[in-house]
Amino acid sequence: MREAAQKRNWLITGVSTGLGRAFAQAALDAGHTVVGTVRSEQDLRAFEALRPGDAHGRILDVTDDQAVSAVVAEAERNVGALDVVIANAGYGLEGTFEETPPAEVRRQFEVNVFGAMATLQAALPHMRRRRRGHLMAVTSMGGLMAVPGMSAYCGSKFALEGVLEALGKEVAQFGIHVTAIEPGSFRTDWSGRSMTRAARTVDDYDELFTPIREARQKASGNQLGNPAKAGDAVVHITTVERPPAHLVLGTDALRLVTAARMAVDEDIRAWETLSRTTDFPEGAQL
Repeated sequence: MREAAQKRNWLITGVSTGLGRAFAQAALDAGHTVVGTVRSEQDLRAFEALRPGDAHGRILDVTDDQAVSAVVAEAERNVGALDVVIANAGYGLEGTFEETPPAEVRRQFEVNVFGAMATLQAALPHMRRRRRGHLMAVTSMGGLMAVPGMSAYCGSKFALEGVLEALGKEVAQFGIHVTAIEPGSFRTDWSGRSMTRAARTVDDYDELFTPIREARQKASGNQLGNPAKAGDAVVHITTVERPPAHLVLGTDALRLVTAARMAVDEDIRAWETLSRTTDFPEGAQL
């Protein structure tokens, strides 16, 4: 077991598999205590078996706001003051914008955005009173760039990015850090069995989207990113004095996010003259 500089109490949602499990395992290996949320009794037992006494499972649906608040409050009482909270629970919804039913889009936002917000809101008052803590949420490289066929997913992650950026500026005065974790493609079930896929209904998208869907399915299980190393990276930023507001994980994420941000910058520069034509001659400058 790696030696921890200071034992901390963590709460991580969605620790049954994937990056959530990797974050929890890394924190446990570093000597911390982890409250991990799961969706079934079987997953709870498997999680607690990782390190009995330090791994505490809780069954939770993050879209149930009252249940989220209750789990956080119970963890504070019975496990201890939460130092690190990661809103990780979420899933991918694949489908072109036109083909994705509104009900599926709403469900995507309920889990990826509102579930994460409920988790962070429940933990924040405790951290604010103590004037310390680290709040994190897993967005995605898809929260800083977008690809065809993932409009609902990227939309949810862009929304979460905005929430986290504003939140970080609000709570810095209380000694609370906020980090958006932005993974690229990691070797998890995210793009395999965990992915929800909207039915194909419009042939006009076949030429664009069929190769993208096939490539994603083919790559599942052979992604570049190593979840264990992602876990180590997340544990590391909890030990530094000034953790990042944005933590991009993976070389593919670095490449794609950098290209997307450059494209935005190019649009801003190209249309700067027109942008300057829309003001009143005098007015309040933000």
